[in-house]
Parts: sequence; C-alpha cells; structure tokens
Amino acid sequence: MAGRVLLVVCSPRIPPGLLSWPAWEALRSGPVWTAEAAHPQLPFLAAAGVAVTVVPASEPADLHERAAGGETVVWLAPDAALVRDVGARAVAGGAPVELVHGSYDPAGARLLDVVAVMDRLRSPGGCPWDARQTHDSLRTYLLEETYEAYQAIEDGDLAGLREELGDVLLQVVFHARLAQEEEPAWSIDDVAGDLVDKLVRRHPHVFAGAGVEDLEGTWEAQKAAEKGRTSVTDGVALSQPALALAAKLQRRAVRLGAPLPAYDGLGGQLWDVVARCREAGGDPEELLRRTARAFRDRLAAVEADLLAEGVEPGSLTPDQWRTRWS
Repeated sequence: MAGRVLLVVCSPRIPPGLLSWPAWEALRSGPVWTAEAAHPQLPFLAAAGVAVTVVPASEPADLHERAAGGETVVWLAPDAALVRDVGARAVAGGAPVELVHGSYDPAGARLLDVVAVMDRLRSPGGCPWDARQTHDSLRTYLLEETYEAYQAIEDGDLAGLREELGDVLLQVVFHARLAQEEEPAWSIDDVAGDLVDKLVRRHPHVFAGAGVEDLEGTWEAQKAAEKGRTSVTDGVALSQPALALAAKLQRRAVRLGAPLPAYDGLGGQLWDVVARCREAGGDPEELLRRTARAFRDRLAAVEADLLAEGVEPGSLTPDQWRTRWS
C-alpha cells in the first residue's frame, strides 16, 4: 500500500515555533526530512521531541520511494522551489502528496521584508549611497515622492499609485532606520505603535463605544489636548504650498469665529481668492492645479500640432498663438 508525502511549508515572516495544529500533527506522523540544516524551525522541533533528518537538496527525489513503500514521509520545505520539486517527484512515483501550511502570512507581513531590506542596505557591507544619507539629505525625496503619489491620484492611475506609495513607504522606513542610530533612538515599531495608539485614542466612537456626534470637533479637541496647543494655528505645516496654507489658516480662523482681514497688494488679492474658493466649498489648491493641468495639456497639444505641420512653436506671434488656442 502506498504511503504519502506531506509537504510542510511555513511563512518566513512568522516567528518559528508558531505552527498550526495540522502542521504539528503532520510533523509527528512520520520521519521528517529537510534540505536546510539551518531551518529556523529545527530548534523548536527538537524541543518538541521531533527528530529531523537533514539531507542534501539533491536527495529529495528518493523520498517518493519511501512513500511508495507505504511510509508517511514529511518534508519540511525550505523554499517554494523544493516544494514543487519534491511534490512533482512524489506524484511521479505514485505517492499522494498533501500540502500542509504550518503558518500563513498575515495582512501586512511583507512590511517586515521592507524593514529587513532597509536594514541590510544601511548596515555595514550594504549600499554606500544609503549609508551616507541623513534626515536632511532625504527630505527632498520625501516631498518629491509624496507629490508623485498625489499626481497618480489626480491622473486616476491606480497602478502608478501603487508604485508611488511604495516610494513614500520607502522614505518612512528609511527615516525610521536612521533614527535607530541616533539619540534618543526610535524605530519603525515606535512609529507604528504611536500611530496605532493615536488612531484608537481619536476614534472613541469605534473603540470605546462613544457617540458619533461632532466627530471633527472631537478630533480637533483631542489633538489640542495631546499636543498642548494653545492656538488654532499650532500644528499647521508652514512648508505646504501657499494656497493650501492660506486655506488651512482661514478655515482655522473661521472655526474660531475670527474675521479674515483684508491685505494690500497681489498677495492680498490671492488671499481674497482663497477666501472665495473656501466660501464656495472649493479647495483653492486643487482648483488651481486642475486649471494648470488643463493648460499644460492644451499647450502640449498645440505644440504637437505645430510640430506636425513643420512649424516651430517659438516662431508664432501672440496673435497667432491666440488663434491656435481658440
């Protein structure tokens, strides 16, 4: 009677020893073999009294012969390639093959890979460029990557957004890795932990059974209490684009009941335009970006038409441009 081959696979992102019950049952059902002498599960299996025989990677082809003789053979797979190899050979030998998952990747598990790769790049023997970077040298990239992600959203490019968010994530992980080498030191775990605490604290209607009335007011009150803010202008990022900054400050002032003063000059006119956009329910930054993008598209289209006609765009007079534009 033919035996069987049990292929036990484990996620490398789950702490070794944390195995599913079916995996433990499989590992106790017959002789266990692996081709990886440093398999992370080995110490935990030894502590549980499960003996594991380490064989060269070239020998798993013989396991199906044991199964064909009626034996249950357990293969602790070091990687997906050997899972496929052992399984294919066992099937060819007539033995049934069962895949047993010792552990699965939870949602977000690949973030551990990002942290590990970043650590490798920054550590001795890693990338010289990465090793030279500082918070200050990286700040331009943080801004650029954020804008590129913003543009992907504007373009409705979901595939592009996926890539750009990866670049933003890289900046977050990079800065957190740098902070591990400084005083006071903190890590990506501290960043994530602070974020979790903040989200739970600021959503009492979800995590503490509070009512959902005036969520925005509750959110702002909690932020003010947490950060010891004494002015509605505290926490407004002055580095953001000027239109967005003006709109943010105006919203804060109006919420307080303060009037918006008038200012002279072109800056004052822009300030008034921001107020008009806000009163109309629009975002001045978004509205101007939309207009600027429309202008860019139209200008590029006219240039393309001129070049197709053999006309140099820079040779047109203003009147000729107006004719083309209409």
